[in-house]
Amino acid sequence: MNKNERYANLFQNATWGKIESEFIMEVPHESLISNVNVVPFINNECIVIRLENGEWEIPGGTLEKDENYFATIKRELIEEAGAILHSFEPFGAWKCFSYHAHAYKPHLPHPEFFRLVGYGDVELFSKPQIPDDGEKVVAVEKMSVEEAATKFYETGRPDLAELYKLAEELRNQKLQYSSLR
Repeated sequence: MNKNERYANLFQNATWGKIESEFIMEVPHESLISNVNVVPFINNECIVIRLENGEWEIPGGTLEKDENYFATIKRELIEEAGAILHSFEPFGAWKCFSYHAHAYKPHLPHPEFFRLVGYGDVELFSKPQIPDDGEKVVAVEKMSVEEAATKFYETGRPDLAELYKLAEELRNQKLQYSSLR
């Protein structure tokens, strides 16, 4: 069984308002990236954030003007999780097409853009440093990937449940390969 079959909820096409998307196991050209997300790990556990509305979410967000995706994910982790990024390994992206007349922000690619995803090792150092206009994070929790997946399934986000499982699988493969060298 291939990844597309094992993680069918992640790889199925989705519509977010006027945006159509599909998850692909490719890293797009940086000029086409508008957003970035990270599945953060501390040793063998992962981090998930809970928003004010009760939803569980993955840290990440939109690139600011003149910001590259690596700077964005570092900033977003501080803002949403109070975490420092030690490593980032991109492994895929949501390929998106927008039917909106304009980009979300003028500096972002449009109508085609990508939401880059990776996993990384992090360290929690403070409470989230949420800007006034940012999403309100009410909890940052460390747990097993299975526990995180359960929370995502329970709140109607099977795509994120499978994203965390895929990130763990890829991370473990890389760690095993590194230990053989």
